[in-house]
Amino acid sequence: MKFNPKLAIVYAATALTTSAFALTPAEHTAEKQRISAEYKAAKEQCKTLKGNAKDVCEEQAKGAEKVSSAELKYKAEPNEKNQYAVARAKADADYGVAKEKCDDFSGNSKDVCQKDAKAAHVKALESAKVSEVRNDPSAKPGDIANARKDASEKTREADYKAAKERCDPLSGDVKEACIADAKRRFGQ
Repeated sequence: MKFNPKLAIVYAATALTTSAFALTPAEHTAEKQRISAEYKAAKEQCKTLKGNAKDVCEEQAKGAEKVSSAELKYKAEPNEKNQYAVARAKADADYGVAKEKCDDFSGNSKDVCQKDAKAAHVKALESAKVSEVRNDPSAKPGDIANARKDASEKTREADYKAAKERCDPLSGDVKEACIADAKRRFGQ
């Protein structure tokens, strides 16, 4: 392997940059305490609410705590794995809140809401997976193409399920046409 001075400079700069921004143990502990305090304060605010609004508030508080914890871990150890963990935490938090909001509905409206929430969750997770592969220095162009293809298939499938759920309250030819349109739009 031939020595490349430009590449050596880039690696050295990256190593120095990441170590310069790394948290000290005291800063890490302070950040953990801040995250915990914010979570407790958010949970305390939820106590004033009733019913599903309280559940949504609590889910938002849990999600914010998980995202903040993942971001803290990424700050401590900036790598592709932790970057993906942040994206996943955000997707999971949004999904949890969206699912909880669906409890305000009933019947088919609730089912459609849940399928839409699931479709958004799948899109966010698949986008994070593609970004993880794209940011991996050892990834080949074929790996990126495969990740995009898989993401596209899973996203289309989730979108199809949500569209199909919208067809459920219909009946007869209208329902058949609705399902056929959903299959056509999402390649199922």
